[in-house]
Amino acid sequence: MARLKVTQIKSKVSEKQNQRDTLRSLGLKRIGASVVREDNQQNRGYVRAVAHLVKVEEID
Repeated sequence: MARLKVTQIKSKVSEKQNQRDTLRSLGLKRIGASVVREDNQQNRGYVRAVAHLVKVEEID
């Protein structure tokens, strides 16, 4: 199954609360932090909500 490597590239300071919560749900706490998540609908939705704050790579 494919997996997603999600890296935070921008600060969450000036963002809305729901976007801050989404970053936290993904497991991202600071700029430059990366997490590997399964590629499913839920995680795709999280990434879509904060697409302007993160960089996404698909890994196998």
